[in-house]
Amino acid sequence: MFGSTKHDTVRAFADSEDGPVTEKLSSDDIQISDDAASNEKYGTTQRGLKSRHIQLIALGGCIGTGLFVGTGATLSTTGPAPLFMSFVVISAVVWVVMQTIAELAAYIPASGSSVPLFVKRYVEPSLAFAAGWNYWYAYAMLVASEVSAAAVVIGYWTNPVPVAVWLTIVLATIVMLNIFVVSWYGESEFWFASIKIIGILGLIILGVILFFGGGPTHDRLGFRYWQKPGAFIPFAAPGNTGKFLAFWTALVKSGFAFILSPELIVLAAGETEAPRRNIPKAAKRFVYRLMVFYILGTLVISVIVASNDDLLLQGISSGETNAGASPFVVGIKRAGIRSLDHVINAVILTSAWSAGNSFMFAGSRSLYSLALTGQAPKIFRTCNKHGVPYLCVTVTSLLACLVYLSVSSGSATVFQWFVNITTISGYIAWIILLITYLRFRRALEFNGILHERPYKSPGQPYVTYFALAFLIILTLTNGFQVFFPGKFTASSFLAAYITLPIVLALYLGHKIWFRTPLFVRAHKIDVYTGREEADRLEEMDVPPVAKNMVEKVWFWIA
Repeated sequence: MFGSTKHDTVRAFADSEDGPVTEKLSSDDIQISDDAASNEKYGTTQRGLKSRHIQLIALGGCIGTGLFVGTGATLSTTGPAPLFMSFVVISAVVWVVMQTIAELAAYIPASGSSVPLFVKRYVEPSLAFAAGWNYWYAYAMLVASEVSAAAVVIGYWTNPVPVAVWLTIVLATIVMLNIFVVSWYGESEFWFASIKIIGILGLIILGVILFFGGGPTHDRLGFRYWQKPGAFIPFAAPGNTGKFLAFWTALVKSGFAFILSPELIVLAAGETEAPRRNIPKAAKRFVYRLMVFYILGTLVISVIVASNDDLLLQGISSGETNAGASPFVVGIKRAGIRSLDHVINAVILTSAWSAGNSFMFAGSRSLYSLALTGQAPKIFRTCNKHGVPYLCVTVTSLLACLVYLSVSSGSATVFQWFVNITTISGYIAWIILLITYLRFRRALEFNGILHERPYKSPGQPYVTYFALAFLIILTLTNGFQVFFPGKFTASSFLAAYITLPIVLALYLGHKIWFRTPLFVRAHKIDVYTGREEADRLEEMDVPPVAKNMVEKVWFWIA
């Protein structure tokens, strides 16, 4: 399409495993265009993100309203047990996604790194084309979602100012942090993520205190709400079937809290100092984020608030996306703690603003990578003197302006479509990513260098097969509710499944037009281009040496 060339023949699906590597894809097929003339004309990104930036982005970059507020709706619909179990299961899947991304990014952390780049290199160009535009659209919609939440959170304190004004201020701030210098994004995200981490840890500690009766009323909660009103709220059917459907509903709803956050690491790989040291380090720390923030966070929620709490149900039914609908705030109010709702609201605001900031970075770099691989107009390769693809930031922010649909109540329903579609777009993106990782391993095995990966994640490739099968099932069944008698509506069906034909149309359209292969055969996959530069960067890297205990702790964290 944009700068690509048609293939004369369609390559066979089966791998040819005989003989040495005698043929590789052309540079147009397998790698970022990186010639000197193009770099001089358009500029390139720069490695302006430090180790502490990457570690905090990995720990808290995309923790937004999905955890702080979205869990309330899931709790009231399914009960505490499905909420907690769904976060445990999704956390396991996301951990696998994170490990596969880290392996791919650490192997060749090139400028413009992205999942679509890896898809094009290790699978084939048409799937990369569909994946790339799916990523870009999804990230832009996630920016809109978080900006909308941030604006309404501000409205918790003041009502006279129109919501559109706050939308403009929040979106403009995010654009400013992303459009000039990449270190501005890294520095802002470092402090945003720090505030979120401290806030979540504080809420977890508070939950433990309330669990043992340390609140103002000295009422020991324990697992009271798991017993009454109960651990499960049967969904759409009685008995064990209803309980299972409640769990599956929670799985679908809980995905939004995690969606597309692991990809931030690979998108930052080309702009990170010492990528082969910092990317694996971030991947290893990721499990702590999942265990502490998501799993312990939802366990605390299930302890401090009942699924049928009037305040929770009122906040959700009124359509609030601020502290009024947060299960953390409801639990705190029930415990008799005054004024803390304002503090929690500030943390939620920071989280939404921070997540929007991260998604803007991810969306702009996704578009930039598409341009580098010839799958978007070359003009989007243009970087300013600080190495920021400012045109990509601009266009991504323009699509994010769909957030203004949320100003009117009627359009808010339409806007919710985008949120639902984004979640499924994320599941599809992860399916493509896991397929790419398996092809990456196959190519390394063929060349006898699988053991030379700079980062080796545990349990591979078996955990990838598990996560891939699970995500395919979840994607196909995410809208199962609409198939129950009396539940079908056209809007619900489209919100659940319209992303599938869109991605399929992008994939088939590109494949038919350019006659690309079904898969690039293993002996044709280039696993060497760009590796020499990465090896050289690794040799030049001098890890910091801690001089005292404080520095040891800091270097472990960041």
